[in-house]
Amino acid sequence: MKKKFGKAFGIFFVIMALFILFNSMFVIKENQYGLVREFGKIERVIAQPGLYFKIPFVQEKDTVTKELLLYDIAKSDVITKDKKSMIVDSFVLWRITDPKVFAQTLNTSTVNAEGRINVAVYNAIKNVISSMTQADIIAARGQELITLIMGNISGINQYGIEIATVEIKLLDLPEDNKDAVFERMISERGNIAATYIAQGNSEAQVIRNTTDKETALMISEAQKEAEILKAEGEAEYMKEIAKAYDGDMKADFYSFTRSLDALKNSIKGGDKTIILDKDSPITQIFYNN
Repeated sequence: MKKKFGKAFGIFFVIMALFILFNSMFVIKENQYGLVREFGKIERVIAQPGLYFKIPFVQEKDTVTKELLLYDIAKSDVITKDKKSMIVDSFVLWRITDPKVFAQTLNTSTVNAEGRINVAVYNAIKNVISSMTQADIIAARGQELITLIMGNISGINQYGIEIATVEIKLLDLPEDNKDAVFERMISERGNIAATYIAQGNSEAQVIRNTTDKETALMISEAQKEAEILKAEGEAEYMKEIAKAYDGDMKADFYSFTRSLDALKNSIKGGDKTIILDKDSPITQIFYNN
């Protein structure tokens, strides 16, 4: 009887030991933070994956994720600086950075965290859009607008979380005034384009006038140089003529050759008869000879 009782007690002891051992061990995965609570109070935060132990029945294990989480914010209607309505649809990428603070403030609840994120991001979007005109918002859509929104988010770090980014899925006008706004924007852009064209034409005319003036000045200078050279050439020619007539013999020889050239040119083109007056310079040449 005692032997059977001892055997049963041994089996019971082994089972209890295994039960206590299994309740003492826990595993933290790569994408998790581990929290060890003792009577509800966080005693230990585990950031590295692996096998860990706790005091059974006294301490409890809890986990929160390390992963990047997505929260889809519902569409909202916001008012611009110029009192125009716009529809904004966005989502948030966020993560837990301090699991202990997260657990203490939000009780490890992602739902509670999303509620705080919703308020902070909506307020940031509203503040940014309400400080800009509708045209400026449309022009800044993209990274510029996201940067402004991110800079206006506050009060999130106190919950042990951070917002990695806010992405705008939709930034649009209400259907009832979209066409009117687009027409006004097209008209404004057309006016700006016309102004640029007018400025360009004005500058082009100034350049053309300057170029024409410079060209006229260059032509005038060239003509002046040409007249000077022509005058110098004529002066040199007159000097040579004067030399040709310098002295009786040179003058007679020059007259003789000029007369012969004139006679030669007058009989070109076939058989011709030339009747010369006796007082003609050419007749005088032959007469004198």
